[in-house]
Amino acid sequence: MCLQAYLLRTKNDIQYNLDASSSIRLVKGAYREPPGIAFQKKSDVDKNFLELTEILLKQSEPDQSKIVFGTHDLEILKRIKKISQKIKKDELEFHLLYGIKPNEQIKLAEEGYKVKVLISYGEAWFAWYMRRLAERPANIWFVIKNIFSG
Repeated sequence: MCLQAYLLRTKNDIQYNLDASSSIRLVKGAYREPPGIAFQKKSDVDKNFLELTEILLKQSEPDQSKIVFGTHDLEILKRIKKISQKIKKDELEFHLLYGIKPNEQIKLAEEGYKVKVLISYGEAWFAWYMRRLAERPANIWFVIKNIFSG
């Protein structure tokens, strides 16, 4: 199950689903939603992402729940590693998109974390990718910046 930190309801969704021995992937969220549904400022989304991370790491049981973090935000990755110091590195998993910060993907794997690289495929991959970019223009700059930053 993929839960998006920018949605106001996600904390409740975690509480409802965490005891169900579920696999949860936490991401920031990429679409534009109205203020009554989602946080509007990046700083609020980042703050909520870290709060949700703490909840997931404190309340999940490694042998029952699988927790995955999907983000390319280096500061958030650094904070996740700090928050999770008491957890074995191979019990954490990070999902990152193909072609964005590949050096960071390699670094995480070399540090002993599980890393999976996601790629869109199939007949609708281009439409999916363009929809994500169009929904939130900041995504275009994010991709361009990360293509050239390695």
